[in-house]
Amino acid sequence: MSWLPLSFGAPMVLFGLLALPVIWWLLRFTPPKPQTELFPPLKILARVLKREETPQQSPWWLTLLRLLMAALVIMALAEPVLNPREKMATGGAGLALVIDNGWASAPDWDKRVATAQRLIADAGASDLPVVIAFTAEKPNADIGPFDANGALDRLRATTPRPIPTDRQAVYARVAETLASMPDASIAVLSDGLEAPGDEQAFRTLLERGAANLVWAAPDRIVPVALTASENEVDGFSLTAIRAPGNPAPARLTAGAFDDKGRRIADAALIFNAGENAATATMTVPFELRNDFASIALDGEHHAGAVRVLDESSKRRRVGLISQAEADQAQPLLSPLYYIRRALSPFADLIEPSNPDLAEAIPQILDQKPAMIVMSDVGTMPEQAQQRLTDWVEGGGTLVRFAGPRLANAGSDDLLPVRLRSGERSFGGALSWTTPQAVADFPASGPFADLAPPREVTVSRQVLAEPSPDIVDRTWAGLADGTPLVTGAKRGKGSIVLFHIAPTATWSNLPISGSFVEMLQRVVQLSRNQGNVEASADTTAAALAPYRMIAADGALVPPSPEARPLTPGARNAVTMENPPGLYGSEAGVLAHNLLSSESRLAPIQPPQAQVPVTQISYAFDESSPLKGPLIAAALALMALDTLAVFWMGGVMARRSRGGSNAATAASMFVLFALPVLLAGNALAQDANPDDARPDDAISIEAVSTTRLAYVITGVSSVDAVSRAGLQGLTRFLVDKTALEPGEPAGVDIAKDELAFYPLIYWPIDPAGPMPDEAAIARIDAYMRQGGTVLFDTRDQYSSGFGEGSASPATQRLRDILGNLNVPPLEPVPADHVLTKSFYMLPEFPGRFNGSPMWVEASLDASNTDNRPVRTGDGVSPILITANDLAGAWAIDADGGPLLPTVPPDPMQRIYALRGGVNIMMYMLTGNYKSDQVHVPILLERLGQ
Repeated sequence: MSWLPLSFGAPMVLFGLLALPVIWWLLRFTPPKPQTELFPPLKILARVLKREETPQQSPWWLTLLRLLMAALVIMALAEPVLNPREKMATGGAGLALVIDNGWASAPDWDKRVATAQRLIADAGASDLPVVIAFTAEKPNADIGPFDANGALDRLRATTPRPIPTDRQAVYARVAETLASMPDASIAVLSDGLEAPGDEQAFRTLLERGAANLVWAAPDRIVPVALTASENEVDGFSLTAIRAPGNPAPARLTAGAFDDKGRRIADAALIFNAGENAATATMTVPFELRNDFASIALDGEHHAGAVRVLDESSKRRRVGLISQAEADQAQPLLSPLYYIRRALSPFADLIEPSNPDLAEAIPQILDQKPAMIVMSDVGTMPEQAQQRLTDWVEGGGTLVRFAGPRLANAGSDDLLPVRLRSGERSFGGALSWTTPQAVADFPASGPFADLAPPREVTVSRQVLAEPSPDIVDRTWAGLADGTPLVTGAKRGKGSIVLFHIAPTATWSNLPISGSFVEMLQRVVQLSRNQGNVEASADTTAAALAPYRMIAADGALVPPSPEARPLTPGARNAVTMENPPGLYGSEAGVLAHNLLSSESRLAPIQPPQAQVPVTQISYAFDESSPLKGPLIAAALALMALDTLAVFWMGGVMARRSRGGSNAATAASMFVLFALPVLLAGNALAQDANPDDARPDDAISIEAVSTTRLAYVITGVSSVDAVSRAGLQGLTRFLVDKTALEPGEPAGVDIAKDELAFYPLIYWPIDPAGPMPDEAAIARIDAYMRQGGTVLFDTRDQYSSGFGEGSASPATQRLRDILGNLNVPPLEPVPADHVLTKSFYMLPEFPGRFNGSPMWVEASLDASNTDNRPVRTGDGVSPILITANDLAGAWAIDADGGPLLPTVPPDPMQRIYALRGGVNIMMYMLTGNYKSDQVHVPILLERLGQ
């Protein structure tokens, strides 16, 4: 029985309320109050005569008290529940609970667990066995059946996995288990995404029959995932997808992070109305793009929103050298034409200004290329050749193409194999042979996973001298067994030789798609010099797990289930090979969750022949009221007892007897018991003076500007905060007209915060987490004009990537999760904060590199007629990770307390100047953005 937010487990008991009038009629009578008489014997004997007495009517308030007590008992017996939930449709011989715990379930996993707990609780109330299975676990995981407690333990021990679901295998196991439990209820808690083979999986699950089906799916598929990232010529391109059926436009921000977790680039991904894919480009120099280690979507906490990057995503400079002059009239005959066309999409090409090898080779090497391609280069000057040799042995990749010059020059030290003099021709007028086709690529070479170009033929080539290692150095060969491409390691680098010319005169390979793939693979090898990738002469070895992407998108150490990954093969994301980085510190291979062909599609509910109940994921907000009602009835009973004692004169007689202790105790219970039983009553401060500062303290606080810091409870952190604000105070006195008082440490749970324009809050995970009341006081302080400067002080300890937040950053997220935080952005170059006193492009502290985050100026307009952007008011929140107080801190002698990282004296000066700008910004706000002051400022400058 449910009445809006209130329901009753035993509603028939409520008919007992009809007996309240009878109870009222019975309770309105009470025995007459006993009289106290002296003991004159004759007077007592005179009153021996019997006389009829009538009961005295009880007071109305006592009758009301007893009626209320009876009503509370009746309602408590009816088992009322506030915000009741409907009982799940479980029945039959048991409950089979199948839960998706793949990557898409991570954002709202707690809701799914709460929903599953209600299903298990309802099955346990009916004493039904529970089969519980998860679609992203090992195939041999135990699925029961369990009792209700065992199923709850299994549920609590399971977490979401950063892998796709495998419904077919899991549903088949559940169907086998249900063979011994006919007519069981089946509950499917899906992640809302379609997976291959869903139709067959549902058919297998329901083919043995079921009492009913409970279907749970998200109301809306929220996740947005990254499917591709490419380091292109003009920038780093990103592609994100979302599930169809969302007509609303959306805007997300993607951040690029280096291997220390520092955010170094951003891009906005915009989904137009009805679109399911969005692209963006991070337009930054390729040197900065090469530092990208991971890409993550802001606000998306799942594995699909993170992509890790390896050497293959880094662009490299490739130098092109040829001794032949380019023919402008016939560009297709240029020896570098097809090489340029093949390499330009994924490399930055550089060419010398002079074809003379004595100048061309040093000129190219001075630009530090990763790979050099030499087309038909014969004999090289000795000095240039020695420098080129040193570059290769230091890690460079040299790719050479044959031609008439190389064929006539013979062998030199910069070739992977020794060559025969001259060239070999097929299919000529005096030749018995025909052009040779390309054979299958050797399994031990870097082209092993490429499809051999069957349409390619070779009519001319340079031949290698036979040697014992010629087979190991052959990367590609012809049908007659002669090498087409050879390669060898030289020091830390590699030398590769194409035994044909890079034009279509010797072979049609340069005009085929395989030519592009082969050159791209060589460039990838150059990007992984000295790495764990496949080398030229060894078979690719399996790579050990290095850093894994967790279900929530964080980069974490590998779990015990993770197994080595074999590079080169098309490895699927599985429990043994979760997404992440494989390799070691020497080099890694990226293994991401989604590919460019991935799509997000909503799951289709099965067509079942049994009753289907659809439910939504939600937390259980029901609250039983039986206990509070019984407690209230007992409190009223105690009050009734005291009232009867008082009316019977017990307290009065005790008082005349000279003992007031019992009376005092009774009165204390009378007035204190309701307060003690009120569970939601707020405790009052025993001393009201402690709740507000003394008048003298208040007057002093409002008459002197003081910097304040939050007392974290960690003595070392609080000492640095105080020393830092003392250092900043001294710098403010020296450089500005502001003379602040001594810094104040504030307890955000008790102290008045309105006296301070700025509060510095160093985040330390070792300190206690503020309670809700303290967070509410900070929220009120920010709404009323105050500003809080949060400093996580973790610039060099935040880990790898956005998701792998440091403990300090995670604590900050927990704090901000309870605050009304406005949209944030790094301080723009035209923000008031950059020019409130000093002209500053950044805000370093003891560390440098983390941006200062402020309230975003989302509605900035009219920028042409103002010196700075409109909307640059005082931000209620500032966030940094650079440890500002550590840079400001001074010792007793006024010297720096802590060193900066790196140890640059000017970094401390810039940190102090940044502190001055912050204080001026707090005190003057956006006055510099007011156009009315410009004439006055110009007039002063003229003086």
